[in-house]
Amino acid sequence: MYVDVEGVRVFYRESVPAKPDAPVLLLLHGFPSGSHQFRQLIAELGDRYRLIAPDYPGFGHTQAPEDFTYTFDRLADITEGFVRELGLTRFSVYVFDFGAPVGFRLALRHPEWIAGLVIQNGNAYEEGLSAGARDFVALRPETPGAEETIRGLLTLEGTRGQYESGTRHPERLSPDGWTLDQHFLDLPGRKEAQVALAFDYHSNVEQYDRWQAWLREHTPPALIVWGRNDPFFPEPGARAYLRDLPGAELHVFDTGHFALEEDLAEIAPLIAGFLDRV
Repeated sequence: MYVDVEGVRVFYRESVPAKPDAPVLLLLHGFPSGSHQFRQLIAELGDRYRLIAPDYPGFGHTQAPEDFTYTFDRLADITEGFVRELGLTRFSVYVFDFGAPVGFRLALRHPEWIAGLVIQNGNAYEEGLSAGARDFVALRPETPGAEETIRGLLTLEGTRGQYESGTRHPERLSPDGWTLDQHFLDLPGRKEAQVALAFDYHSNVEQYDRWQAWLREHTPPALIVWGRNDPFFPEPGARAYLRDLPGAELHVFDTGHFALEEDLAEIAPLIAGFLDRV
């Protein structure tokens, strides 16, 4: 399905639960993926909950104008407009990877929207950045070789590695995720969009203090599910949330960045129980 937001044709997936008043969970995807990363979760829980997963500009099936400015503020602007277009007023948010900076921007702008948080390898703390992630954050356009470093992540080898790194059984992962990701990355203009977002990533780290203050002030119910072998956002980033949300429920899994790919059977019931409580 599509909806137009500020000249962007936003594609999204939405489940139709049996009960029209079912809890709503907004699914915010990561890099270099799209709403399809939630395909199995939607199939598992979509009959009981209204699950809504948009593609950001520069990702998936969403179509943005050629002059779109790719920053995390603009991704949040479009996601905010998307939420308004769908008429959502109270919902939980699943934040993963890039979904964390998008989701926390929404939370700062509209705390009244947020009924709860499902946090899966979505970082908001300095200790949640690995050495490799810190090097990534430090990249700037004027740094020699910086753009080439980023583009090296946008190859099929780099995309597949993000799925397989840290998993127990990489041979059991479906290749559909990284194959589809790479298809979209190889479309005209998509790599340029990703380079721009990479150079803007430091803006997220600079807002960590604001996000943490928001958590302390609003204390939303939170479920934290985390792949401990994530090469970008290691386990200390998950445990850091407990400083500001001591009542959060934390589950750490022996897997990598895309935890749903390997541990959906264990994570889906946790999400269902959380939505029932919230």
